[in-house]
Amino acid sequence: MNRTASIAKLKTVTFDLCIIGAGASGAGCALDAALRGLNVALIEKDDFAASTSSKSTKLIHGGVRYLEQAFKKMDFGQLKQVRHGLEERYNVIKNAPFLAKPLALLTPCYSWFEGLYFTIGLRIYDAIAGKKDPLPKSRWLSRKAVIKRAQNINPKLHSAVLYYDGHFDDARYCLLLAKTAAEKGAVVANHLQAEAFQHDPVGRLQSVVVTDEMSGEKFEIRARVFLNCAGPAADQLRLMANAELEPRIRPSKGVHAVLPLEVMGSAETALLIPKTTDDRVIFALPWEGKLLVGTTDTPYDSAEEPELESDETDFLLENLNRYLAKPVGREQVLAGFGGLRPLVASDPNRSTKALLRDHEVEQDEKSGLLSLLGGKWTTYRVMAQDAIDEVCRHLAIEALCKTQDQALAGAEGYNPNLSQELVQNKSLSADIAQHLAAKYGSRARALLVLIQENQAWNERLHPSYPFIAAEVVYAVREEMALTLRDMLARRWRLEMMDWQAVQDLIPKVADLMAAELGWSEQQKEAAIVEYGKKIASFQRKVE
Repeated sequence: MNRTASIAKLKTVTFDLCIIGAGASGAGCALDAALRGLNVALIEKDDFAASTSSKSTKLIHGGVRYLEQAFKKMDFGQLKQVRHGLEERYNVIKNAPFLAKPLALLTPCYSWFEGLYFTIGLRIYDAIAGKKDPLPKSRWLSRKAVIKRAQNINPKLHSAVLYYDGHFDDARYCLLLAKTAAEKGAVVANHLQAEAFQHDPVGRLQSVVVTDEMSGEKFEIRARVFLNCAGPAADQLRLMANAELEPRIRPSKGVHAVLPLEVMGSAETALLIPKTTDDRVIFALPWEGKLLVGTTDTPYDSAEEPELESDETDFLLENLNRYLAKPVGREQVLAGFGGLRPLVASDPNRSTKALLRDHEVEQDEKSGLLSLLGGKWTTYRVMAQDAIDEVCRHLAIEALCKTQDQALAGAEGYNPNLSQELVQNKSLSADIAQHLAAKYGSRARALLVLIQENQAWNERLHPSYPFIAAEVVYAVREEMALTLRDMLARRWRLEMMDWQAVQDLIPKVADLMAAELGWSEQQKEAAIVEYGKKIASFQRKVE
């Protein structure tokens, strides 16, 4: 992932396929296309997973809410979604086992009837997953067993149903999709803003004009096919290609709040809150040593980045507190974030909560633009397969999808005892070794090489977290990190975990990035001030 080399190729090569948008769907498409032998370019206006794909609930799941709606409303489109999600859950975990793992979830019940209802529903969920699914099956637990698993659970509950799904680090998973695609031959670059399409004499797309956000330079990227993977911003590209098209995307805002892990009293078990005041479900799950609570579902039509607001914080805490023995307050919120779902609407009058998280591959006959619309994280691989199948038909190429068994960067040679191997290097503490193994897989050994290059890079950067300086150097050299937010929000997830710790770390990370990227003192200070203001703004929204 050498950006300088990528930019040089983007300027001079005519690609089979140019993918615009490097979230889960775009990065997944790039990997699929590269494995089929296509000459592919992947560009992103911000950073990999900067928008929707880094702001999920971190679950890999079929969706128990979709299952319930399928039977309540006899909506078998929902049931199809559950089946696809459960089929892909296994693949997501298998292809990056250091980054995606099974997670136990409790569904609390306040009566025997609720217990029976959820037990039947989750047994159906297990049945759809199939006998070959490796995750443990659901079971009904007594109140005593529930409290043993989650000490701060409300003791007034009757029982709970335990079931399993997967959870993961969404932003790093997306980054590794892009990195693996690059290692398979894709030309990948972030911070390239698509400004306009160029058309041939009959109106078909032949190039896209982009601006390099780092240098300000404009140039053209030429390709035989263009694939729109811009998620919530997909309509902007569709209309850029053909101004006569009707909008298709109905963005829906979902927010999450982050609390101390002690709020739940469990580091290994999550909570599914089966009914909220707006008739949804929300989750409270252990993630990165914190408790992640979300999500909401409200229509959103602003061009501004969605953020966690004060009233949304109150909503999440109100619904969580009904299931806790000791309630939590807004002052305990450590961080939070908002994201957008790219829901596809055929009926403009339907609420966003009623829209399916299914996907569609659309082709504009006039411009030739292909657009991958809708979808969700768990099914990114199937979405990519459908889109690249269509690309291959357009190019008259016969090539089968190979992503089902494609290990991601860091999964090759990985074993669950890697952290023990790393800790044997006496320069690493146990928590740092565990962190490196969990985030980089077998590539964690590359961090040891950097430490040998410069022992100062073994420095722990914050007393409360296992981050070391070598990670910043690695992120710049190997993972295309170009801004402070690239590093602190996505290579690490600290922006979503602890706003105060981000403020503490900004100057140290800026020094390391400045040295690697050649920033002037003025550039470094401007980056520190700009990012510090953004974090302060997030903090004010929930005070």
